[in-house]
Amino acid sequence: MAGFREIQPHAGRDDGVAVSICSKAGMNLGPFSCGVGDRFGLQGRAQIEAFLMAKRRGVAVTPVWNKSHREHSIIGTTPADVRREAERAVKEAGWEGPFFVDADHVSASTLEPFLADSDFFTLDVAAALAVPASAEDARSFLRRNRMHLEPIESDLTDRPISVPPDGGIAAAMRVLPAAREAGALYRRVESVKGANRFVVEVSMDETDRPVAPFELFVFLCALREEGVRPRTIAPRFSGKFLKGVDYVGDPQAFLHEFLGHAAAIRAAVSRFGMPHDLKLSIHSGSDKFSLYPLLGRALRRFGLGLHLKTSGTTWLEELAGLAVAGPAGLRMARRIYREAFEKREKYIRPYATLVEINAAELPTPDEVDRWPADRFVAALENNPSCPLRNPHLRQLLHLGYQAAAGIGDEFLSLLRESMGITGTRVTRNLYERHLKFLFLSD
Repeated sequence: MAGFREIQPHAGRDDGVAVSICSKAGMNLGPFSCGVGDRFGLQGRAQIEAFLMAKRRGVAVTPVWNKSHREHSIIGTTPADVRREAERAVKEAGWEGPFFVDADHVSASTLEPFLADSDFFTLDVAAALAVPASAEDARSFLRRNRMHLEPIESDLTDRPISVPPDGGIAAAMRVLPAAREAGALYRRVESVKGANRFVVEVSMDETDRPVAPFELFVFLCALREEGVRPRTIAPRFSGKFLKGVDYVGDPQAFLHEFLGHAAAIRAAVSRFGMPHDLKLSIHSGSDKFSLYPLLGRALRRFGLGLHLKTSGTTWLEELAGLAVAGPAGLRMARRIYREAFEKREKYIRPYATLVEINAAELPTPDEVDRWPADRFVAALENNPSCPLRNPHLRQLLHLGYQAAAGIGDEFLSLLRESMGITGTRVTRNLYERHLKFLFLSD
């Protein structure tokens, strides 16, 4: 792909940190994996403790530390920082399973800095879905793959999944450019990392309309032609997956759609040799409490895998912990809210499709300045039984890491001083409200 520079395969480190321990277990992502984010690089040890708690209960969930180019740019970190934190955390905790460092939502313009230190690549091809292929290109693709695209019969769905006679060309026109973009990115990663030495997710979730199961099946077939072998795939689902709050939509309709996508994946594995452990990925997956019981039962009943991305929930737990850690921490939490409130249009702009914040529902900074710590936390926490919770404030503060990054050392110093409180909150939230709720509970 034009613009890519030469990078040597990552063969070792000279900073005193070992090469990725995941090599001990190969590129085995496992049936269950969870993407965790750590905006400020202090909670890796607390996060891995949640995975250890799940493992002690008999369920292995693979941790994947993810951070996007946008987050690195705002905070001033690098992919090497994430690698160091992850390896330090697993070493200190004695974690012996696989783990990964994800180049999150990379495109051709942002891939290069991640190549040396990442071993999981989320290839974001959503933008290419808006640039359709020609009708003739689509017809040619459908002719070449007629045998692969026969209707899918599956115990996961109540009726066969088939490419509609009048919808096949439209589906192929939509997904072919995205598959080709994924192919170019995949080949670039492979040229640096080597074959079978990295994990790929293909992401098409940040687009304007949901991806139907038959469209996903056509897309997987197009990925096959490109030689792309993803381990997870993130379609755009129906409903709304907003940052840090519960799912907005009909949970039963979502489950029906999810199982349709899972059936498409199974067919892709059996018909044209996609990786046997290919599974669905859900982005902005934290706090989707109305979905977890349904999803968990479906995973266990049908033997399905899942990758859940929960990145921002760690930052919110840090902020809540800071607020209760003492007067200085509470003042800092209020300061972050004030700046987020005053700069909300700027902060929201890059995340406009991922949040729904009604400014009329936001308390003023002067009002928040009068709140005690427990009132601040009650508004911030996503506790459905609490009448004081405020999902608009929570979503705004989800983006408020940008304010904390701008404050810099003063914020980081307070965060380090409160590590006992914040770390406990991070572990409890990740285990009790996410890993346990989804992967262990009946």
